[in-house]
Amino acid sequence: MPPVIPGAHSSPPPLDKRDWIAGLEKGLAVIEAFDDANPRLTSTQAGERCGMTRTATRRYLLTLVHLGYVATDGKLFWLTPRVLRLGRSYLESARLPRIVQPFLQRATAGIGETAYVSVLDGDEIVCIARNGPNRNMNTGYVLGARVQAQVTAAGMLLLALGNEGEAEDWLTRQELKAYTSHTITCRDSLREEMARIRQRGWALSEQQLELNYRGIAVPLIDHHGDLVAALNVTMPMGQESGEDAAARVLPVLQDTARAMRTLI
Repeated sequence: MPPVIPGAHSSPPPLDKRDWIAGLEKGLAVIEAFDDANPRLTSTQAGERCGMTRTATRRYLLTLVHLGYVATDGKLFWLTPRVLRLGRSYLESARLPRIVQPFLQRATAGIGETAYVSVLDGDEIVCIARNGPNRNMNTGYVLGARVQAQVTAAGMLLLALGNEGEAEDWLTRQELKAYTSHTITCRDSLREEMARIRQRGWALSEQQLELNYRGIAVPLIDHHGDLVAALNVTMPMGQESGEDAAARVLPVLQDTARAMRTLI
């Protein structure tokens, strides 16, 4: 079994209390209170989701309205497209998405499938770069898309090849939601799958997030030897078996990942 690769679950460095700005933390928490299940919230509802009082939450919301990140009808609040600037700032300024894009184009040309680079953020993977045709997937893999880690090849790979103790902690606390009739929701089965990924060094996921789709992922290792992301493809399953798909796709993905190593 190969050694566990560090870096996938690295925690932020400790922060001196003198440097901590509580208002910034709470303002970001208010923004994150909105999601697909809660697109519009009252100040009371937002406060409940953030663990703050209604009065304090309303002040943050009104400040965000003034800054253009939130809109309101006087009772309900909702996010505006200006919030997308926060994610766009990362995609435009971060080094990794810019470095990998030419390599993704090469991988897509080599295998004819949509290729992605994904990173682990908390309990989810986030797509930070992509290349290839748009698939008619209900979940959609667009830039910035967030998906529960355990239902994707990239997420399972990053969990398995990261710190084993942190992966176990993740498994213990995670609510395992079924997206299809094939989704693995048994913790022991996920542990077994992680062990297989550690042994072979790549991941295959079939019909975990959406029926008749599979994903294959390989690790992206930087020049220090740390795991920083996953290079993955998603594809309709069709008549091709998982073994045949891996035989066709893996060599291109692994060669592409090796070519990137000295640059990331």
